Amino acid sequence: MAGITYRDAGVNIDAGNEFIQRIKRMVPGTFQSPKRCWDVLGGVGGFSGLLKLDWQRFSEPILVSGCDGVGTKINIAQLVNKHDTIGIDLVAMCVNDLLVYGATPLFFLDYLATGKLDVDTAEAIISGIVTGCKQAGCALLGGETAEMPGMYKDGEYDLAGFVVGVVDKPLIIDGSKITEGDVVIGLASSGIHSNGYSLVRKLLSEEELISMSDTLLAPTKIYHFLPEIAKAMEIKGMAHITGGGFIDNIPRILPPDTGVDIEKGTWHIHEIFNLLQQKGNITEIEMYRTFNMGIGMVMVVSPYIAEEIEQSLQLLGEEAFRIGRIVKRKEGECLVNIR
Repeated sequence: MAGITYRDAGVNIDAGNEFIQRIKRMVPGTFQSPKRCWDVLGGVGGFSGLLKLDWQRFSEPILVSGCDGVGTKINIAQLVNKHDTIGIDLVAMCVNDLLVYGATPLFFLDYLATGKLDVDTAEAIISGIVTGCKQAGCALLGGETAEMPGMYKDGEYDLAGFVVGVVDKPLIIDGSKITEGDVVIGLASSGIHSNGYSLVRKLLSEEELISMSDTLLAPTKIYHFLPEIAKAMEIKGMAHITGGGFIDNIPRILPPDTGVDIEKGTWHIHEIFNLLQQKGNITEIEMYRTFNMGIGMVMVVSPYIAEEIEQSLQLLGEEAFRIGRIVKRKEGECLVNIR
């Protein structure tokens, strides 16, 4: 009688090896970003990833790092068995948090946890991560795929991502120079992005989730062009509109005694947000604290260069809207006013 094997316990090492062979064909495509200041050493499948940075391009290089996930948007991907865009979301959620400092992404790492490894599903997920890394201009330097029977049901998985970038210390964007009268420019989102999906799933039936899956799974926009604009023109502060929406994210970059007035009607609000608000009879303040409402990134600039920055964004094909201004705030007043 043969002894029990790891496969008998639910872990298929052969499937894992097949998965590695498949992604070896995809991942090197992220090593050739045309604007890169780095080179990847070695290939795919080692114990760690190696990256050589061209330090001479920076006067005082500061490394910037972050990690994030995709949340319950994954449940919709699993519901409709569509997994080729959720990886883009993963990269975007990490990279956009790094871009707000004016940093250039260098490399990305992913973590995929599942109950039973489905090689086709995992390959689709990684293909999205590869696409996201290409958009962001960073290398997919490594990752981990964990098969954990008993932790996840068949067909379930979770994702986490980790990114490292670099910025010259004199060019760090931290909001400290923001003053009263500065202009707030909003950059259009591509949809809901990757926040608020627990509420989305509470409001919509399974049939509605399936019928609206193309809209709901639209990948999060990666604002990869921001470092180049920041090098050319002074951006005083940037906020990634993620969990917490306008209400909780914009204040993270505001100096003391300042607030922001946001003027409704200055940008296009995607129809999906209107639908969700109606379905749940959601208050306006709750909408602006949960969703991006059509604005995925906010930048604060001097009024003297606002038009020039808007024109530069338009030349890149980006939708930019002048959505508000920085105001003086007295103690006890709201940090963000939606007018």
